[in-house]
Amino acid sequence: MTLTVKIAKTVYGGDGLGRLGDGRVIFVPGAFEGETVKTEIVEEKKKFVRGRLVELLEKSPERIEGAENAPGIIYSNLTFDGECRAKKVQLKDFLSRARLWEGEITEPFRGHPLNYRNKVVYHFERRASGWALGYREEPSHKIVDVEYDPLAVKEINDKLPEIRKAVFALLTTGSMKIRKDIERSGNVTIRWSEKSGVKWWIGEKAEGVTLKEVTAGKTFEVPAGGFYQVNPEVGDALVKEVAADFARTKDKFGNVLDLYCGVGVFGLSMNPVKLIGIESGRDAIDFAKRNAASLGATNAKFFAEQVGKNLKNIFIGPYTTVVVDPPRGGMEKGVPEFLAASKAPRIFYVSCDPATMTRDLSAICRSYTIESVKFFNMFPRTARFETLVSLKRNMV
Repeated sequence: MTLTVKIAKTVYGGDGLGRLGDGRVIFVPGAFEGETVKTEIVEEKKKFVRGRLVELLEKSPERIEGAENAPGIIYSNLTFDGECRAKKVQLKDFLSRARLWEGEITEPFRGHPLNYRNKVVYHFERRASGWALGYREEPSHKIVDVEYDPLAVKEINDKLPEIRKAVFALLTTGSMKIRKDIERSGNVTIRWSEKSGVKWWIGEKAEGVTLKEVTAGKTFEVPAGGFYQVNPEVGDALVKEVAADFARTKDKFGNVLDLYCGVGVFGLSMNPVKLIGIESGRDAIDFAKRNAASLGATNAKFFAEQVGKNLKNIFIGPYTTVVVDPPRGGMEKGVPEFLAASKAPRIFYVSCDPATMTRDLSAICRSYTIESVKFFNMFPRTARFETLVSLKRNMV
């Protein structure tokens, strides 16, 4: 069934949203706010339907002819300005629906739309014509062969032909056992940093491989398989923004509790009076301690603990600023309520998922008020982005 639909907005995830005559919402991938499209319904649910874009009847003035082609790239047909505006509207919608924030969402820094990723993970697949190496396409899981990656930094793309050749050689030569072991590992990770260059490995872990990253003017050592922001330029701006905001009240609230601290980037970049960092990954904590030592941060202590299971051991005093940068799934059960009941005068919440962020903030904001919301397009041309929310404790 083919219908004509006016697209009212571009929703989180990149789909265009419109409404049918019966009031149901329709999601149309590839359509953007302001466009009129002809769409074929491909899936029907009780409250919404999904459509396939058949024809553009009226184009958005921000539509362009996209040149980028890789799984996950959903904004290649929208200008970079249009993409950033759409994402900020999506963020505002999440916060408004949760009744958390109706103020301005600022964008302190804008990076580049392409060639920004310092880490990529490719999968390999045996085909009749040989091997393919690239991204996995959803939902089919088919591998899209990548000879040039529009999202990866230039240094990775320069090395990609050499890496592909080496991987294919490992998969086709040598003993059958080694080849099968490599095939079972399933993926290749490539990382780049300005200080360490390009490094790559097959499988999930890179034993003994480390990289040196520079953020906010400080050098951090990180295990190759460990987490670090994939967009170094925007990541640097985000950390600097937290540090600058913290500096405004450092004379009053100079201690920092860094939850989900990773290798210590936020806490160590803030130069606090005292620093406590907590992270479940033991490797990350080992490197956080190493980074503190190399930076001369004798006031810093790091603990390998799961935040949600160790709340009784966490003390937050009235002079302690809290930084939280949880994984995409948000904070564990009980942690937002714990923060809401704390004495922390200020909280910085860093998030890569607006849905879990607003869920957590709904609990925290029982005792805190949002001071500012800042948008960072950490993942241009894809659906995702990063948010920094600054909160202050309500006066009693």
